[in-house]
Amino acid sequence: MAEPVLVAVAWPYASGSRHLGHLAGAYLPADIYARYQRLAGNDVLMVSGSDVHGTPITVRADAEGVTPAEIVERYHTEFCRQWEMLGISWDLYTTTGTRNHAEVTQDMFLVQLRNGHIDKRVSEQFYDPVGQRFLPDRYIEGTCPHCDFGAARGDQCEHCGTTLDATDLIEPRSKISGAVPELRPTEHFYFRYSDFTERVDSWLKTRRRWRPHVLNSSFGWTNEGLQDRAITRDLDWGVELPVDDLGEGKRIYVWYDAVIGYLSASKEWAARRGDPDAWKRWWHHDDAHHVYFIGKDNIPFHTMLWPAQLMGYGGLHLPDNVPANQYVTFSGAKMAAGRGVGLTIGEGLRLFEPDSLRYALAAALPEHADTEVSITEIARRINDELVAAWGNLVNRVLSLAQSALGGVIPEAADRRPDDDALLAAGDAALCDEADCIERVELRAGLRSAMESAARVNAYLNSNEPWKLVSTDPDRAAAVLVTALEAMGGVRTGLAPYLPFSTVVLDGVFGPLERWSRPDLRPGTRLPKPEPLFTKVDPDTIGAAVGDEAGDG
Repeated sequence: MAEPVLVAVAWPYASGSRHLGHLAGAYLPADIYARYQRLAGNDVLMVSGSDVHGTPITVRADAEGVTPAEIVERYHTEFCRQWEMLGISWDLYTTTGTRNHAEVTQDMFLVQLRNGHIDKRVSEQFYDPVGQRFLPDRYIEGTCPHCDFGAARGDQCEHCGTTLDATDLIEPRSKISGAVPELRPTEHFYFRYSDFTERVDSWLKTRRRWRPHVLNSSFGWTNEGLQDRAITRDLDWGVELPVDDLGEGKRIYVWYDAVIGYLSASKEWAARRGDPDAWKRWWHHDDAHHVYFIGKDNIPFHTMLWPAQLMGYGGLHLPDNVPANQYVTFSGAKMAAGRGVGLTIGEGLRLFEPDSLRYALAAALPEHADTEVSITEIARRINDELVAAWGNLVNRVLSLAQSALGGVIPEAADRRPDDDALLAAGDAALCDEADCIERVELRAGLRSAMESAARVNAYLNSNEPWKLVSTDPDRAAAVLVTALEAMGGVRTGLAPYLPFSTVVLDGVFGPLERWSRPDLRPGTRLPKPEPLFTKVDPDTIGAAVGDEAGDG
């Protein structure tokens, strides 16, 4: 039976353009995985949206002298346009600014409050004496106490990835006025994450086939004990509290409500399709499978804090896998939108075709270690691998079929053992690739598909059908039909990675509906070959190559 698979993808802040590191870190891997799961026959629900409540948005709005809503509209629109250009196959891409999200967040808050997992506490928080306001974490910068990075944020160091409290910073300063902030008392709601240290630790020990760096990072937290954290802030931008205990000027804080977006988006998707209870198939059933696609800086929120929140609510499915990717570096520096390091997604799409860009990034996904990406390396992968191995194979076989077969698929009457061996190897490769993708080893899955393409090329070189046309036309026909059949298997294997060129080949193989090699129908008229991909001209990207020093 079809398995309900939730593909939950990190919510980008609608505060600025996203870069290729974000694409390779979460969005492309999620789409590859979701596309495979649909072809495997499972019921996929892939959700995410723009996080519109993050303080990076209000920081940018303050800097530009506009409202947060204007910043959100600008970048949410940009994200949606780029997802469409890249073929990201969302079932729903929404925002945390919907009424639905607020209601789901408030419901979770109230249930956890009733269950005793939320309480009120007075704590000291930084106050800007010049700006005369309490400062959310991201309004504070200082030196990271772990790596000495001088522009660490009050919630996390972007350089080393360590999660921080603003009071941890050395020489903190206000991003609003530059003043040295003062600690003053303020009252907030706290989630009692410490209540869940043992439960989360025990649950983590049951996780199988998780990436070692994800588990190691998580156990580092549980070994020290989860810390209670404030889940409200002195803000006027965010989800309103469903209780008035704290008075005016308080909002639920972004990192508590953003992860709730996976649940609220599922409910919104169900409501939009006219079946308000449809989300329960993914959230109330043990046979569901939840996979969270994030970058490694988001590991603690998804492997400990979000599971604790789910446990505190009760009755909801916990994550089955959190295959967090490592960082993508650009000329030796971690890609970072805020620091202008690396190419933005928009810049990448101006330089490269969508499928070509998807291929080059998928071949270098940072699954187990940081991965270096450069414009010249993207271009090399496109020209030397995608075009040379797959694009040329398709053009080669279809061109030979036009000239030798009259553009029509014949019966393959003269089958020989090496023909069957090629098809058997391709079918085995699809099985191997499926196992790789199930384990979220997407680079290995792509290698398997490209190795299948190489086998077809080697088969053609060995049998030389262009020579057989004049000496043994029946054998030439059998070789070309076998190559077409094997090519159909390669097309299936590459489909999750290359959605646009997959559709181009519908004229040869028909629409792709399942994870298998399609059957060819004798008598089918083949289309005239056209290049699947455009080879990258080094001169065209020469100016961009000059930008690799990192100013993006």
